[in-house]
Amino acid sequence: MLQSSPQADRSGKSAGDVMTSPGPQVGDDMIVDLALSVLIGARADHLLVRDEDGRCTGLITRSQMAAHHQGAWYTEETRLRDIVYDRGPFTSPVMSVHDAERAMRQRALRASPVIGEDGHALGVVVLPR
Repeated sequence: MLQSSPQADRSGKSAGDVMTSPGPQVGDDMIVDLALSVLIGARADHLLVRDEDGRCTGLITRSQMAAHHQGAWYTEETRLRDIVYDRGPFTSPVMSVHDAERAMRQRALRASPVIGEDGHALGVVVLPR
């Protein structure tokens, strides 16, 4: 069950208990400029990136796409799969919230996809502000 607030009491809970909706998801073959437009249009902080089978391959933020856009290597045809973004490891729905948050802080992430055994995104754990 998805909770509406990542700010709820998290002690003793699993990532599956506190995850929020996965939000917008895009294919890894999407062009970076189009993905940035999707992110802005959805007013989201991040996009989940999927492979051709719908399995989550990572999470990308506006700042990661903007950094690519400003780089000397930028082209209008660059695909998401060709740039740097967080590609895991991901959070398991049975992982404790404490362990998930510690792993996110160690990797300087604000959010982490919660992935089921089949590799599909179930939700997202977001660090409390």
